[in-house]
Amino acid sequence: MKYSFNTWAYSSFPCWVPAYPLKDTIERLARIGYDAIELGCASPHAWPYFLDAAKRKEINKWLKDSNIVFSSLLPAPGGGPGANIASAMKEEREWSVQYVKDVIDMADDFNCHTVLIVCGWYIYGTKQEEAWKYSRESIRNIAEYARRKGTRLCLEPTPTDSNLVETADDALIMKDQVGMDNVFVMFDTAHALYRNEPPTDYIYRMGNDLKHVHLTDYDRKAPGTGGCDFVAIMQALKDVDYAGYVTMETGFPTRGIHPDSCARISLENLKAIEGTLK
Repeated sequence: MKYSFNTWAYSSFPCWVPAYPLKDTIERLARIGYDAIELGCASPHAWPYFLDAAKRKEINKWLKDSNIVFSSLLPAPGGGPGANIASAMKEEREWSVQYVKDVIDMADDFNCHTVLIVCGWYIYGTKQEEAWKYSRESIRNIAEYARRKGTRLCLEPTPTDSNLVETADDALIMKDQVGMDNVFVMFDTAHALYRNEPPTDYIYRMGNDLKHVHLTDYDRKAPGTGGCDFVAIMQALKDVDYAGYVTMETGFPTRGIHPDSCARISLENLKAIEGTLK
């Protein structure tokens, strides 16, 4: 399997934790032994509007020097502009769609062609079906743009952070309704555990449509340190012939976790499990 680590734990997102510049983050994760890095698209690392062509070229050099790649780019949900593709506010929705397109452009500059999508949320006064329609239209708009770049989108059910696409079936239904051949699904163990659902159910349910995963233990701890059954999860990924990156989205949002330690323990634990799979 191929292993990747998300940069949130190194970037003070969504709240302050021990944070490092992107160059240091790349070098640290490469030294620990990761195959790739998942880039969170927020400051201080990768807010697309702060990275001009020269800076993106410099980041590509850092990657090459460290012999590592970006596995995927993750637009940041929430924040001042909203970043809610399901918003009933037209201005917020349009900005959010453009932001994801700008992330797709940045991904292309980094020779990365997987972008993750949080499908949005609705607030009081907006009907669920109305927000669902806005989300579907936004994703289709983004997917049409992404297809021209050779980029695939992975829709993530996120019940701990939103209230629209919350389950494996929700994500699959949205994917089918969008009806684009570059739209797939993913899941995060944190969100499955939040719903008290076995993460293995998500893997078998999503099957061939599963193109990305986020692994973390309870409370965003390193896999294998919080009580979740990662032996079953890794076996399920092997059973469905999962070929994407095994990506850690862990080590935040508490000051009590050092990112290097979390990254190292996560990789060691999952590689040890991988060696036992049947």
